[in-house]
This record gives sequence, C-alpha cells and structure tokens, in this order.
Amino acid sequence: MATKTRRWAETDIADQTGRTFVVTGANSGLGAEAAKALGRAGANVVLACRTVEKAAPIAAEIGERAQVRRLDLADLSSVREFAENTPEVDVLINNAGVMALPHKKTADGFEMQFGTNHLGHFALTGLLLDKITDRVVTMSSFMHQVPGLKVSDPNYENRRYSRWGAYGQSKLSNLIFAYELDRRLRAAGSPLKSFAAHPGYSSTELQGRTESFQDAVMSIGRLFAQSAYMGSLPELYAATEPGLDSGGYYGPDGFQELSGYPKKVGSNKASHDEKTARELWDKSVELTGVTYPI
Repeated sequence: MATKTRRWAETDIADQTGRTFVVTGANSGLGAEAAKALGRAGANVVLACRTVEKAAPIAAEIGERAQVRRLDLADLSSVREFAENTPEVDVLINNAGVMALPHKKTADGFEMQFGTNHLGHFALTGLLLDKITDRVVTMSSFMHQVPGLKVSDPNYENRRYSRWGAYGQSKLSNLIFAYELDRRLRAAGSPLKSFAAHPGYSSTELQGRTESFQDAVMSIGRLFAQSAYMGSLPELYAATEPGLDSGGYYGPDGFQELSGYPKKVGSNKASHDEKTARELWDKSVELTGVTYPI
C-alpha cells in the first residue's frame, strides 16, 4: 500500500531566529497570518503597512521582535522613504494588494491596481535589492489567467476600464516580474532568489472592497473559502523553505489550486513570455524611475 505523502505545514518552518523579514500588507489577511507565523518561528518581522494603527494588534501579538513601518505602495515617495530607512533584511515578501476596485489612480497617476500590486512592489524590490540577503517572494493569484495585460497601456488611458481585467493584469504582472527577476539574478550570478506564490481562494478583506454589489456576492463566497491562515502557507513555504530552486511558483495542492497545502504549481503561457517580461520590466523602470543594481 502506497504511503501518503506528508504535506508541508507551519511546523516545518525552521528556526528563523536572527533573520529579518519585511512583509507588505501585514495588517490583515494573508500578510498578518504570515507575519505571525514568522514571529512564532523566531524571526524579526517588519510589518510594512499603509495604516500603521491597523497593524499594531498584529505586532503586539508577535511581540518585541515585530516592528510596524508605514508603507503606501500607491505612492512612490512613500516607497522610497521606506526603502531609504530600511537596513539589511533577509527576505522581502511582496504580499500587499488591492482587488477589483473601481477606476482610481495612485498618487503618481497610475491605475490603482497595477500601480499598487505591481509598480509599488517593483519599485520597493529594486530599491531594497542591495539590502536583501536571501530571497524575494511575490504574491500572484490564479486570477493571473484573466486577460487584461497590455504593456503599451497598463494604466487604461486608451481603453475601457475593466476592474477584473485590471486585477488580472496586476497579478500576471506580479508573476512575470517574479520570473524575470529570477532570470536576471541568475544571469548576474547573484545568490539571491526570486519566488512567486498564490493563496488559492482564501477568505481575506480583499473580497469586501470592490465598492460594488460584488462585495455582497463575495462575502457569501467567503463562506466556502479556506482561511487566510491556510492561504498564507504557500508564501511562507516560498519564504522559508531551504534548498528551493529560484524561480519556483507555489500554491495550494487541492482541487484547481483553490485550497490546501503548499506545492509547486504551474502558470499560464503568458507568464512565461520572455519578450513580454522584458517589455514589462522596461515599462516599469520608465514609470517608477527605479533601476535595478543587477
């Protein structure tokens, strides 16, 4: 009789004492659960959040090794300030995000979802890269498969806005970025690693912020979603598991990757298009003004 494969859980996280993690959006949902688990493993955790008051209870639960710092990914001046005042870190977890918002713009005039989910993290990673000693983990979504990416018009200036198309564009951009960062790090002979992860269908505050009737629909859907804690496991796996090959993408092992424990997963053809990746990288540098030291 075949032996059932043991699934990875929080108890498999090695002792993280002395290591420092920056987790964006750690005031609630996936980020909060990841931050708490890292704290339980002995890590120093920087909770990088737009509203520091909301992160205070999470930091208090973690204890003296937690630090709350303000970071507004929708404002590049905030990103730069955060990066300038951040010392060496072992792991950056690009976790924060917004989903399916009505058409809005960031402080710098970018479409809010692309600007927050992708450009904010692109800028943050580039500005911190010389201070990161181990790896970068960037959160994507199974919604990266929703058509929407148009590198020539990422801010919907010349096409009709679609809230779900814009979300799909931002999540595909996250995944393309993680893969392209891996390629560039390896080409430069850097020891740093780049990973991507997704939480499956998890119950978080994202589902209640579309500012439309869909909030009510998704609130019902949350009854069938896995917990934010379970949704945080793929990013924790990518952030802490030793020996992983750079460039991996991790998500839940259940049906359609909607729920379950972490495993290596695949992604759509568009996410592996290296021409698009180079174009997106160049566009991101143009829009943010952030160049990478690799």
